[in-house]
Amino acid sequence: MPERETIDRAREDAAEGKSPSTQAGEFVREEIEHVRHGKHGARSPRQAIAIGLSKARRAGIKLPPPKKSATSESTRRKARQDEAAAARPRRRSRKRSRATSRALKRESRQSASSAALARQARSAASRRSRANRSEAAKKAARTRKRRRAGGARARKSRR
Repeated sequence: MPERETIDRAREDAAEGKSPSTQAGEFVREEIEHVRHGKHGARSPRQAIAIGLSKARRAGIKLPPPKKSATSESTRRKARQDEAAAARPRRRSRKRSRATSRALKRESRQSASSAALARQARSAASRRSRANRSEAAKKAARTRKRRRAGGARARKSRR
């Protein structure tokens, strides 16, 4: 279950008109923190990210399933399943929830280390074209410029 604070931050992002992937980023950040603090474990940074995205979909973030070329059918099926779960909130099975938590706690904490996340970011970037990376960097620069121009309003702390 995502923390109240994470849901509030995602809602704030939505109110500011940020993209669903940015809103989902809050859930991914929370999951990385959980792995670091030993609340959870993950076998790889990619698994921690996937758990965060799943939580986001279940919390009602309108995040589309991944594109056909990028992933397997089972991943897309899981994304559709998460969207359906958001539509009909149910009470979690206590026994299943505890079993999942215990299994995840036995996994490694290394997957959320800064080195592992940096490796994941580099490998993800290397799968993108040079033009695509360049466009993303330009967009980030524009966003930074707008944020800095916003002044005190934009400097409001995230935490």
